[in-house]
Amino acid sequence: MLRVTDQTMTMSAQRSLGARQARLAAAQDTASSGVRITRASDDPVGTGDALRVRAQIAATTQYQRNINDGTGWLTALDSTLGTATNLLRQARDLAIQGGNGSLNQDAKDALAGQVDSLRKDLLTAANTRYLGRNVFAGTSDAASAFTDGAPPTFNGASGTVQRRVGSDQTVRVDADGAAVFGTGPSSVFTVLDGIASDLRSGVDPTARIQALDNGMKAVMSGRSDIGSRLAQLQRAGQSTTAAQTSLEARRSGIEDMDLGKAAIDLQLQQTAYQAALAVTAKVLQPSLTDFLK
Repeated sequence: MLRVTDQTMTMSAQRSLGARQARLAAAQDTASSGVRITRASDDPVGTGDALRVRAQIAATTQYQRNINDGTGWLTALDSTLGTATNLLRQARDLAIQGGNGSLNQDAKDALAGQVDSLRKDLLTAANTRYLGRNVFAGTSDAASAFTDGAPPTFNGASGTVQRRVGSDQTVRVDADGAAVFGTGPSSVFTVLDGIASDLRSGVDPTARIQALDNGMKAVMSGRSDIGSRLAQLQRAGQSTTAAQTSLEARRSGIEDMDLGKAAIDLQLQQTAYQAALAVTAKVLQPSLTDFLK
């Protein structure tokens, strides 16, 4: 027969109390942190699900950053093309004024000076930069999209600047300066140079209004395209925000502990531990006779 000694009973009681105490500590940790899974062993399946959801959250967060960056690019483009349209309209008004046969040469020279000023402002707009990048030069790292000349030289590259806004969706955030402002003899800069030259020569510049209108149409078409891409980014942003909310709810459902349940579990573990202490104290009351057996 096996003899059950006081030491055996004491060690057994200590192990039982230790186990109770460990469960109580775990319940306290869960209640204080509000997190159900603190290590992979707590719930291996839940841990795998949580990691997948967290990866999706990280991806949507990056998409949102891309959307914000793309919105900045396109907003800068929209503002610039709005300015360019206004400049070309002013140049058109000046060309119509210059066709007035009652104007003397001094007045026409003054109009030519204003056209030159508008051309300079238009070139500045065409060389707009956002975060150090030319918005009209594609993937080119040139110092400017256009180098002034007669006509200005386009320095853009054929590539486009894209931003990924979804797992299978990208949006272009730059504009083709060559398509918007034209190049060579057909560029709006050449048209403005011609209007200024006609005014200084005393020639009626209204013959160039059709070419100027064509240039303005290209600028406005570019702005319309920018507007549609801005709307696309806005829709992508709304979709990403909804996805982030849904994913965060899933993550919380997997990882977070229900506070009411955690409080009840903590109370139960405290009660069980106190009961174990009381029972152990009554059972383990060795006397001197017990030690002498």
